[in-house]
Amino acid sequence: MHQLLQHIVGQPHLHARWLNTLSFMENAGARKISGCEHPTSVDLIQLKHAAEEHRHAYYLKKQILKLDAQLCKTYLPHELLAATHTRHYLHSLDLLTSRYLKQQFSLSGQALKNAAYLFVTYAIEVRADELYPVYQQALDQANSKVMVRSIIVEEEGHLEEMISQLKTFSRDWEHHARHIQELENGLFVKWLVAIEEELNIYA
Repeated sequence: MHQLLQHIVGQPHLHARWLNTLSFMENAGARKISGCEHPTSVDLIQLKHAAEEHRHAYYLKKQILKLDAQLCKTYLPHELLAATHTRHYLHSLDLLTSRYLKQQFSLSGQALKNAAYLFVTYAIEVRADELYPVYQQALDQANSKVMVRSIIVEEEGHLEEMISQLKTFSRDWEHHARHIQELENGLFVKWLVAIEEELNIYA
């Protein structure tokens, strides 16, 4: 992954699309969190998390201006990397997670939405804790003006919050979380492969 990110960071037009892709995914996450909210019983952590994910989407989009103000003004497919995989990534994970939790806990309705929110968000935060530091390292090595350190700090906080809530949800949360992480890892690998195949077109 580090080599791939070095390649992307080294080419402004690809780097802009990478930033736009991350922005899209952060925005999709924020929208997904909001979609899981109960009409009246919404806790402070969930509101905070949705707000911070939206801010990450904005921050990443704004970083594109440091590369070229004319690039990636929308989330149209040609302005994303591996657009199809990117657009379906979170939705696919949510769907697979919901099926698993429904089978394991016999949940439905709002209870299933809440549980899926906890496990999907946990898996995404674990991924973010791995991805963003590697990206920041590539940025540092390239002496790039783009920075994601502030996102790294907030994602670490999100992960701690999700672990705390999962402990309340189930004593066996780690067992179930590992399964969800395996589902997420499968989607992540396919996403990376799709990006690599797309970049080979430009090589």
